[in-house]
Amino acid sequence: MAVLFLTREFDPTSDHVIEELNRRGAPVLRADVADFPMNLGFTATLDGSAWAGALRVRGRTLDLSDVTGIYYRRPTGFRFPEGMSGPHREWAEVEARLGFLGTLAAVPRWLNHPARIAAAEYKPVQLALARELGMRVPRTVVTNDGADARAFAETIDGEAIYKPFSPRGVIAEDGRQDLVFATRVTPEELDDPGLGLTAHMVQEYIAHDFAVRSTVVDRQVFAAAIHAGSAAAETDWCSDYDALTYEPITPPDSVREAVLAFTARLGLRFGAFDFLVTPGGEWVFLEINPNGQWAWIPDIAPKIAAALATALQEGPPGDR
Repeated sequence: MAVLFLTREFDPTSDHVIEELNRRGAPVLRADVADFPMNLGFTATLDGSAWAGALRVRGRTLDLSDVTGIYYRRPTGFRFPEGMSGPHREWAEVEARLGFLGTLAAVPRWLNHPARIAAAEYKPVQLALARELGMRVPRTVVTNDGADARAFAETIDGEAIYKPFSPRGVIAEDGRQDLVFATRVTPEELDDPGLGLTAHMVQEYIAHDFAVRSTVVDRQVFAAAIHAGSAAAETDWCSDYDALTYEPITPPDSVREAVLAFTARLGLRFGAFDFLVTPGGEWVFLEINPNGQWAWIPDIAPKIAAALATALQEGPPGDR
């Protein structure tokens, strides 16, 4: 029995879990989606209601029936020969996605299943569900109309903040990568014709004492307070990791039950939740990243790695 990791070549988050599995003597096969088709062989046949077959990569073979869990950690895209024409490459990529990944999608015990990750990444869905489950969320508008964005910001008793929808927030161009972080904005800055080119999200800025990253693995919850040491980190802690300090924290029971209900509703076994905690002690939901990182958080990272290793070895709690 073995755990399959579908991840890119450099991923410290996966490395932590693999190291824990290695300590336990559990077999692991690590591959990237980019290995298929040139460096990863794959054959499967329908046997009853299940697919039987094997993956072959770098001289190793993994029988699909031996997979106890699949950790899907932001793999890179399919890679094809340099000389393949554009139309053939597009066709081959669709066939690889529907054939190769489509067959793996039928294998149980993903953490998380790619389809669940894709559905859970819609922030408007997240915000609506959080409110339905009783969590406070920031006042929010989604629009491609600058005048509407400005009108919304003018109704806020305080500051407005712009946030990208993508959890990665990266614009890659000409060999350069620009990161897009949350930014405090004025109503005047929002009344820009350029906003009409895509969708934008504007929220009320939440005054807070600290942020929280709360990570769920099956029904276990691990949380750390994130204290900002710079103005940039105060607005978006992702923008200045060097200015952050951390401490383990226990969420209120109401928050713990809400995040567990949240992951259950979206069919997730893992989720990285972000909150802000106000001076009055109220927890305000910002988002969930269904494929989020956690390995940089001291103290709780080894506990999360251990929980993930167990989840991948033994399956969901109901299967144990």
